[in-house]
Amino acid sequence: MRPLSALSTIHQHIMWKRLISVVEEQAQALIRTAFSTSVREAGDLAAAVFDCQGRMLAQAVTGTPGHINSMAEGVLHFIKKHPVETMNPGDAFITNDPWMTSGHLHDITVLTPTFLRGRVIALFANTCHVVDIGGRGFGPDARQVYEEGLNIPILHLFHAGEPNKTLLDIIQSNVREPRQVLGDIFSFAASNEVGSKRLLKMMEEFKLQSLEELGEFIITHSRDATIKRIHLLKNGTYHNTLMMDGYDRPIKLQAAMTVSDDQIHIDYSGTSPAAAHGINVVLNYTKAYTCFGVKCVVAPDIPNNYGSLLPISFSAPEGCILNAQHPHPVAARHIIGHLLPDTILGCLHQVLEGGVQAEGSASLWTIQLRGGSSISSNSSYKGSIPEFEMLQFNSGGSGARPKKDGMSTTAFPSGVKGMPVEVNEAITPIIFWRKEFRSGSGGAGCQRGGLGQDIEIGGAEGIPFDVLAMYERCDNAPKGRNNGKDGATGRLSLASGPALRPKGQQSIPPFDRLRLELPGGAGFGDPFDRDPEKVAEDVRNEIISQENAQIDYGVNLNKDGSVNQIETRRTRSS
Repeated sequence: MRPLSALSTIHQHIMWKRLISVVEEQAQALIRTAFSTSVREAGDLAAAVFDCQGRMLAQAVTGTPGHINSMAEGVLHFIKKHPVETMNPGDAFITNDPWMTSGHLHDITVLTPTFLRGRVIALFANTCHVVDIGGRGFGPDARQVYEEGLNIPILHLFHAGEPNKTLLDIIQSNVREPRQVLGDIFSFAASNEVGSKRLLKMMEEFKLQSLEELGEFIITHSRDATIKRIHLLKNGTYHNTLMMDGYDRPIKLQAAMTVSDDQIHIDYSGTSPAAAHGINVVLNYTKAYTCFGVKCVVAPDIPNNYGSLLPISFSAPEGCILNAQHPHPVAARHIIGHLLPDTILGCLHQVLEGGVQAEGSASLWTIQLRGGSSISSNSSYKGSIPEFEMLQFNSGGSGARPKKDGMSTTAFPSGVKGMPVEVNEAITPIIFWRKEFRSGSGGAGCQRGGLGQDIEIGGAEGIPFDVLAMYERCDNAPKGRNNGKDGATGRLSLASGPALRPKGQQSIPPFDRLRLELPGGAGFGDPFDRDPEKVAEDVRNEIISQENAQIDYGVNLNKDGSVNQIETRRTRSS
């Protein structure tokens, strides 16, 4: 790339920022038009623009790392099957193949070429989660991917502006919510059109005939800036192991991170083999959260694109749970994938002065509920049971940071938003009886871990329903750092008392309720180093109990909540 003058460099940066705003408008169009609550309420999506080689130039701010970084690889599969020079105006392409895009059948990717004066100058793509794709549904029980729903190979969704009616008929005949799914798919295509129109307007304003020069500028500067950040790190190989609950046996994630002058490589050798149930991860999704785990600490302010991802590489042995091969089941791949940043942070903690945040709940506690005549237990209920599929994302606490407390009930690393309970109550026969912070769930530390939450759900008029459980951190608590204490583990049960399995489809009997206790984030630093006034404030806010203040932090409080006595480390150790 030829050297640019200072004025030209500024001009390129202005266009770069504008390009990011173009794809953010693409994402907002998705949110405004999507039918599924997962997209329009939670932002479980990705939107991006690519050059004609399939290199990602800009992504929307709204979205999740698992979708966007997987889609960065997935677009290459589209243009391999349908080369850019064979595309026509009005074309749009679709797939949900887990091994080509973001790792399970519930994520649909739509790609649309943008034409200027008769030739393709860019590709817009988005990846979004749909509530249902047929099969067993969104849960970990399947033994093969064939059971998990409808697999759409890379096909035309629109051909020269005409919809692929055969494909749409097949989709409609294989899903439980056909109007919702087809509505989503049309909204995905529409959002790409919004992106294309805004890009053409931008190019007209800046008098651009192509994106080639701007694309090379973005990729080169992003790569060089990331390498500069890596160069500041201490060279070496750093190891970390993270144990997970798994489906029916514990799972080990083993990482060796090698830092060199211009690259970070993560080797997952030693990781557990692929599981018999649907918690396996495809390589695309492993890359997505591996790169995110590195980037959010090493280069968080450098825009995410092809160039900034180049200096980060990884390897995972074929057949391990992070590189599962077809036809392994993969529907609940997020359970494993969301733990990868915590695995990476355990390595980076050894590299960065001052350390990095402690472990958190990480994996989303996704509530997938099902009603209807096919549910597990309905024999004792005399009334009719409405057919429905309900999805709601929920999060536990994130780990404490070196200088800040952890965030409560906040999705990290996924980034999705919580859904208002009123939305799901309005469209399904479900009542949320309780949704509140889980007091005492954050691990003690100089910086305290974020809180999980307590959720209680019942059927309207006592109807039974099924939960497709896929929950982690019930046996293996988030680990603290620098003498910080672990966060609380999670628990799944009936309100009437009996415990439920953290994974697998199970019935909620008539007139009973589902109760979820979400994990809390772990603490960072010695709890006895925490400011006593902060401890007292936590007690007043019911974040911790007065007993926890004394036991975990050595702080005794008066009846009015003020600090009475502070134990020293010497007192505690004696």
